[in-house]
Amino acid sequence: MYQTLLVTTENKTCIITLNRPDKLNALNQTLLSELKAAFTQALADSEVKSIIITGAGEKAFAAGADIQEFVGLDAQQASNLANNGHIIFGMIENSPKPVVAAVNGFALGGGCELAMACHLRIASENAKFGQPEVKLGLIPGYGGTQRLVQYIGKTKALELILTTDMITANDAYILGLVNYVVPQHELLNKCKEILAKIHAQSPNAVYLAIKSVNAYFDDNKNGFEEEIKNFGQCFTHNDFKEGVSAFLEKRKPNF
Repeated sequence: MYQTLLVTTENKTCIITLNRPDKLNALNQTLLSELKAAFTQALADSEVKSIIITGAGEKAFAAGADIQEFVGLDAQQASNLANNGHIIFGMIENSPKPVVAAVNGFALGGGCELAMACHLRIASENAKFGQPEVKLGLIPGYGGTQRLVQYIGKTKALELILTTDMITANDAYILGLVNYVVPQHELLNKCKEILAKIHAQSPNAVYLAIKSVNAYFDDNKNGFEEEIKNFGQCFTHNDFKEGVSAFLEKRKPNF
């Protein structure tokens, strides 16, 4: 069905694998278009509770955008390309279903930006992160200048962007960019372990928690007001009734 992706579903988790290993899973426009389609389908599937995004092979999650596609673009065309990336990555960041990046190798440029758009990042020990765009006379265009600051702060974000230095998985963990670092053969299992815990919770509350946390970074929203509103919305959902009943009856909830 897809030229550049492998998509499977197991235990209510949709696993989207970027499948251009010969190009280190570089993000060309075909891949981004297919990623949007696959992600939209996963969101619409009531059997899917979560999504994992990873890369084919052992070398790369995604080693950046496909630079060949940049040749010959004028400023407006380049802005349109960046805007398209923002739309797709924004859809991932604002997904009502939790999204985990299983980073297996290089996550550079657009690959790092894709990983940062996910809600959680689990890295294999060989993973490396970086935003090397200024080396090409460019800047990050898929949200990297904003999300990297959110995760690791302005000082370190500027250092990585301006020097184009890569950081190891352990450095990324210390900086707060990734949640866990594990041996490569344990990467997907760690993602599934975390998602199994999330699957046991109220899907509605998980969505509203994601929405409320994201509101902190949205200039058009007051995060505290968003939290108050979403807290109230919890009380209108059957998940709240089941959760409270299960608590009072001293049993596990059945969401």
